[in-house]
Amino acid sequence: MERRLVTIAAVNAIIVAIIILIDFLFLRDIPDLFSSIIIVAIIILIVPIALIRYYEIAKIKSLEDRFPQFMLDIVESMRAGMTLPQAVESISSNDYGGLSVHVKRLNAQLNWGIPFDDAILKFSKNTKSKLIGRVTSTIIESHRFGGNLTDIFENVSSTAIEIERLREERKLYIGSQLMTGYIVFFVFLIVIIGLQRFLVPTLSEASTEGITASQTKMSTEYTAIFRNLIILQGLFAGFVIGKMAEGAVAGGIKHSLFLVIIGVLIYTIATLKL
Repeated sequence: MERRLVTIAAVNAIIVAIIILIDFLFLRDIPDLFSSIIIVAIIILIVPIALIRYYEIAKIKSLEDRFPQFMLDIVESMRAGMTLPQAVESISSNDYGGLSVHVKRLNAQLNWGIPFDDAILKFSKNTKSKLIGRVTSTIIESHRFGGNLTDIFENVSSTAIEIERLREERKLYIGSQLMTGYIVFFVFLIVIIGLQRFLVPTLSEASTEGITASQTKMSTEYTAIFRNLIILQGLFAGFVIGKMAEGAVAGGIKHSLFLVIIGVLIYTIATLKL
């Protein structure tokens, strides 16, 4: 996936460079269109990579959500008298969502005679989850030093459940901060709309002394500038919200898209000349 990200980033950079070059060569005499093209180039550069990263984060999060149940099922099977390979085989048919593929692969490797430490290490690497990686490292180290596997899995599953509980508590705690981020954006939006509706007409009338064509041109330029400011504010405010909420900038892509779409829609409706 990292190689794919690098490839997409490189392709995006080339496309953006071409767009900006054409913009500078042919459109710089049209200020509103020139600035709009720059905004489009920025979106093309950022959004596809952010979407891919968000997909990766969501996929890993779904694996981590199912992992504690997987650990608990192994503990229950081993307490029933099964060996570790038998326990993994008995639960491999259970539905763990996206984790099921990795569980079946782990079961196949154990059945092929691959040592437990190597199999569980491959299992954690395939999930690409830091949480699962830390948990499996603990299991491997404890197993190497002669720990009881049943107790190890039970303790580790309790730790994983506690981590998930803390995550949920964190979401509740930062809810007010997320609301603040949205409020700041909409306050910014109201200010921009106020400038466009009341200040810009006053400035254009004062500076052009009633020349209608010049007034129209100035109003059009400010409309484009303010619209672009709203897009940039929504885009980066969403990323900040995502960083606070999910600990990753890419997690804010859904917030960015929502803010940009709603912001531009409200601005367009509010500035219509009825």
